[in-house]
Amino acid sequence: MRLCVRKGAWRAMWDDARARAPEEAVGLLVGRRGCAEAAWPLANASPHPLVHYFADPGELLQALRRADAEGLEVLALYHSHPAGRPRPSERDRAEASWRVPYVILGLPEGRARAYLLPEGEEVEIRVEP
Repeated sequence: MRLCVRKGAWRAMWDDARARAPEEAVGLLVGRRGCAEAAWPLANASPHPLVHYFADPGELLQALRRADAEGLEVLALYHSHPAGRPRPSERDRAEASWRVPYVILGLPEGRARAYLLPEGEEVEIRVEP
């Protein structure tokens, strides 16, 4: 499996992550025909945003409604690790409930990786433009 992300969405996702450091960023990658065209940041409602993310439920619901209204699909969730590597933490794996890829941006390395996280497993997938 692969995840297609257009350059503008890729850049917007990274800009969001850098702007929110040292807190973790979180958002959605949305698009059509299997390719992400936009990154939509969501507020991080975690009580510990330096080490954890939790998408604000109200903003998430609004984003899902907007995607539906615009004929877009949620292709991935993204979040950043401002001080860590682009690998899922134990908590990331335990809390993963979406059946779409999770893109993790490791700010120190300047690298991002995408994973499917079914039932606590970790399956890396390729990200392409």
